[in-house]
Amino acid sequence: MRLSYSYSQILKVATPLMLGTFVQSLVMITDSAFLSRYSTLSFDASGNAGLIYVTLFVGLTGIADSSLIVMARRIGQNIRAAINPVLQSAAIIILGIALLFFLFIQFGIGDLLMSNTKSKALAQEQIDFLSIRSFGFIVTIPMLILNSFFLATGKTWAILLSTLTFATFNVILDYLLIFGFWNIEPMGVRGAALASVISEGIASLVLIIILFNSKERYRYQIFYRFHISKEAFIKILRVGFPLVAQGFISLSSWTVFFTLIEQTGLYNLTVSQNIRFVYFLAFVPIFGFAATTKTYVAQYMDAKETSAIPIIIKRIQLLILLFLLIFFHGALLYPETLIGLINPDPTYINESAYILRLMFGSILIFGLTTPYYQTINGSGNTRITLFIETLATASYITYSYITIKVLNWSLVGFWTVEYLYFSLIGILSFLYLYFFNWRKKIY
Repeated sequence: MRLSYSYSQILKVATPLMLGTFVQSLVMITDSAFLSRYSTLSFDASGNAGLIYVTLFVGLTGIADSSLIVMARRIGQNIRAAINPVLQSAAIIILGIALLFFLFIQFGIGDLLMSNTKSKALAQEQIDFLSIRSFGFIVTIPMLILNSFFLATGKTWAILLSTLTFATFNVILDYLLIFGFWNIEPMGVRGAALASVISEGIASLVLIIILFNSKERYRYQIFYRFHISKEAFIKILRVGFPLVAQGFISLSSWTVFFTLIEQTGLYNLTVSQNIRFVYFLAFVPIFGFAATTKTYVAQYMDAKETSAIPIIIKRIQLLILLFLLIFFHGALLYPETLIGLINPDPTYINESAYILRLMFGSILIFGLTTPYYQTINGSGNTRITLFIETLATASYITYSYITIKVLNWSLVGFWTVEYLYFSLIGILSFLYLYFFNWRKKIY
């Protein structure tokens, strides 16, 4: 059944997703707060290694997002029998990619980090983190495919519950494993990685239990029999490949950016990591409404009611701005307090706070442009968003290289690249939606 696009219904879909993202943000902030108090080197290492992990992880989330779009459109077409093969086919594809990434981390990442990191001690800490964190590629498979299924059906409270479970266990295990307890020696950055893997496994189990006790499992015959299909594989890969490439390209920009900053000195890296972790508060409404946009657009595309989509976009933009002011106003009004929660060392607070306040405007641009970009994704025109992402990221990396390596600007100057990136994403997405016939996409 198609979702209503009233403000109340949009919020009903988006709120659990925002709460889930908020919980995840608190987990990341807690992780960073613990590690900054354990060791500045471990704090920096977890930040850079975490970017590498997330850059690879989007290969899995891209396929999961693809299955979400396909399932949401089949629901819009009222083709229930298509849901189970899509979900199971997505699980097989994700498993294959996860195994490749796991093997790459275990056997290929060490030499790469040692040769591209100025500080060898930092490189070793990153290797220690990733050798354990890479097990997360495997244990999150149920969580990824079931998140997509529940989001496609509008049952977002299940995602929130699993996220709360993950957060609770992660915060507790983080503290115990980073600092040690009873006869367990402090594990530092390795403890942070292990806490995340264990917590993700428990969260996946929660979603499995919810599925097997839900009416949706009966309605769509999920896992009643093993059923994958060539058609489902092709559709998932056709929609998903551009999404996977988008994720790689997008996050590679931050990976390159922070690698370049590390080469200017560990002080600049620590300041930048402080800012990055606070950024996650802004992602709460942006990511929550991004997923909501894709769900709505996918459903209304196949219900042949595309005239409602511009109204949906405007309503989501308004809600994003409202919730950005709720979640991220501290970046403008009291950034020193937010930075102090992440890293209490007074050496880094003033400059971190100054840059964070400067970045507030770029986040507003990101919030306004996200619905345009996700509308293109939700319509199935993922090759277009891949082109937009590629162009914006190439500009990001070029600008970063010139300002850091050639012009040798200050750290404040480095971070102005965020305005360039978010503005390009928004302008290109808006121009495509305005001038091209994106409503006819069929898959």
